[in-house]
Amino acid sequence: MKRRTTALSAIAAVALLGGAATTVAVADDGPSGSSKAASQSSVRVEDDGVSDAQENADEAKGAKIKAEDAIAAALKHTSGTAAGADLDSDDGRLVWEVDVIGGGNTWHHVDVDPGTGKVLSSHVEKDDDDDGDAARVASALKGASTSAQDAARAAADKGVVTSVDADDDGVVKAWEVETTSSNGKQQDWRVDLRSGSVTVDHSADDEGDDGDDD
Repeated sequence: MKRRTTALSAIAAVALLGGAATTVAVADDGPSGSSKAASQSSVRVEDDGVSDAQENADEAKGAKIKAEDAIAAALKHTSGTAAGADLDSDDGRLVWEVDVIGGGNTWHHVDVDPGTGKVLSSHVEKDDDDDGDAARVASALKGASTSAQDAARAAADKGVVTSVDADDDGVVKAWEVETTSSNGKQQDWRVDLRSGSVTVDHSADDEGDDGDDD
């Protein structure tokens, strides 16, 4: 998930530096598994000397592999329930970061090349607190009629989907989806877990307003 991906990346970096990370299929032996995966990506975009809007537009355009296809690739590699997928840039290299809840309610982080759909790396997140979160999120998504892939497809007519995440604020009620237009404008949406209906996510605007007040 978007917020979870950031947290999990930090956890992964600490674990890897301590030598305690468990690798799956592809070894992540650098300071950050996702950073190493990004360095192997076939998609590079210019991120120096361009506006944020232009960078957003270039990243969206550069992702030939759609969100739902990146999720499908991750699930083919690591069976389980997809809880989120985020298009991320590291030094101009793009990578889809997909979070999968696997057997035993374990978090798996799978990096997918947005140009080819190839899985670049994966690892298991090791944290007792996250195991509890995984069980709760997996239970909520198990009863949902709309999967992460369904949510991405539902919001696709709003723009290029660059993020799909289970809205986890204690209780999972919807998918949070971010889209990017051709001019680089980003918009957040909520996709209902049961009906698949798409509505504007005003909570993202509220969070931004709160941040401005600090």
